[in-house]
Amino acid sequence: MEHEWITSGSDGNGMAVDGLGGVRSAPGTVVRAAAEGPAALAIMGDCPATHHELHAALAAVRAGYWAELTRWAGSYWVVADNGRQQFVCGDLAGTRAVYYTRGGQETPWATTADLLGRPLVPDLPHLAARLAAGEQHWPHRTPYEEIRLVPGGFGLLLAPGAPPQLLDIACVEPVEDLREGAERFGQAFTDAVQHRVGAADGPVGADLSGGLDSSAAVVLAAAAGPVHAVTYTDGYTSGEDMAFAARVAEHTQVQHTVAAGTGEQLPFSFPAGQPTGSEPVLEAAMYAMDAAYLRPVRGLPLHLTGHGGDIVLDASGSCWVRLLQDGRRREAHRQAVAYARLRNTAPGPYWKALKDAAALGRAGSLERAAEVLERGPLTPRSAAAGWSWCRMGAGASWLTGFGRHQVALQLRQAAGDWQPQRADDFDQWAALRSVGASARGWAPYGGALGVRAVYPYLDNQVVRAAFAVPALARRGLVAYKPLLRAALPQLPAWLTARRSKGSFTAQRIAALARHHDRLDALVSASPLVTSGLIAPAAVRTALGQAARGQSATAIADLHQLLVTSWWLTGHSTPLEAAC
Repeated sequence: MEHEWITSGSDGNGMAVDGLGGVRSAPGTVVRAAAEGPAALAIMGDCPATHHELHAALAAVRAGYWAELTRWAGSYWVVADNGRQQFVCGDLAGTRAVYYTRGGQETPWATTADLLGRPLVPDLPHLAARLAAGEQHWPHRTPYEEIRLVPGGFGLLLAPGAPPQLLDIACVEPVEDLREGAERFGQAFTDAVQHRVGAADGPVGADLSGGLDSSAAVVLAAAAGPVHAVTYTDGYTSGEDMAFAARVAEHTQVQHTVAAGTGEQLPFSFPAGQPTGSEPVLEAAMYAMDAAYLRPVRGLPLHLTGHGGDIVLDASGSCWVRLLQDGRRREAHRQAVAYARLRNTAPGPYWKALKDAAALGRAGSLERAAEVLERGPLTPRSAAAGWSWCRMGAGASWLTGFGRHQVALQLRQAAGDWQPQRADDFDQWAALRSVGASARGWAPYGGALGVRAVYPYLDNQVVRAAFAVPALARRGLVAYKPLLRAALPQLPAWLTARRSKGSFTAQRIAALARHHDRLDALVSASPLVTSGLIAPAAVRTALGQAARGQSATAIADLHQLLVTSWWLTGHSTPLEAAC
């Protein structure tokens, strides 16, 4: 995936795509196309559609039934033209992105931002807003000025003389309950894993962390072909994770390699030679760890991951906000209080946060957040209990007065943008796009390591099957990820009964202590600081406390700030588009 691209024609070194004369692809990229008269269709990526199926789909192209072109298994880009309109899209999760610019007579688009033919200038106020309030409020924004992104779940529709149009292609067909949707999800996920293993015609790599998501993928893959599973462990790794990984490997009889990390593999080392990538992603901090444990599977045809399983198999407390929005207050209270008590959380504050979210709605929550920012400095505090449309974390307390004003402006703009108004719909699509962004952002790292990662949980048909099941049904009170257990009854009961989940918090704390001085200098030199958006003294205090294990609540925001600051060191001056 890291070497594949397709564009509307701004790059002169590309190859013309059959039937789509204005569209070009990277030399050596496999593009399958079909054309008949004015109708043309091209698919690029991981898609098992046959030549006959592509030709049959030309009927949908002629009729303008664009979403029908996204229903094959796998993960891929689609470009189609019927002589009146051109349609282009990636996948629902956004692992295969489409970028475009607006203005002028035409709308150039490409699958990488550097092919749009304009300088790549980092949008610093927007990067500060992501740090302070999360990325979910701006699904169409990129880290660059004047460059837009087609959000996951949408396609780009272009017609001569008309402005670009975003077309909803989600096409989720809801079911009533978990039981009704489980079989469809199980089949979709099994196909997503096993068609890839079968097509590889040889051993494939796979992550095996010991968690439910990667373990389920390994079990299914092992039934379809040879698998080499890899696991990372160090002095901070959960012993339970390692025990489950070993048990899954024994159960499936796959080849299993365990990499034992040292202090050199702790996060935030940013070793020399690490690729920068086109956008900041949290995984950038884990490059040394990735290089260590993925070395045994370098060069294999593909590498299966469990990335995205948390999103499609589970749901957040937004499902109880949805109950409140639907007027089902008693049911919402009963379930939310039971959930809080099971997790030793005070039910009162948890319930109040949910009620506030339902009462304010998305736009009201963003307006309130903007007011809080403009009122004055924020003090660092623990994250509020319960789900929120707009959670202002530790990153918001690091903003200068200028930074608070800039972020408030963007929140107010976002409040007027269209987004789902039902809490569970908003949250699951926002979470899906976030994991999709991290997957596509990891592609240059995978390329440097000789690993082609694939993400079966993020395939279109897998996402549709999961999101068809109500979020409330996927949010198990007692059973963890009940959809997985119901959809794949062949999984061993000892695996699906697991309720815990591993974490890299201990590694991150140790890494902040180990690299403290260098990270402090990195932040101080960051364009976010030198432009006056972030106050370095506030970050320095949070960094010191986290390195001493005194402020675990700030670690996630520190992680985001550090990778963004590191990424900006390679993008602090405008980058000319690649030729």
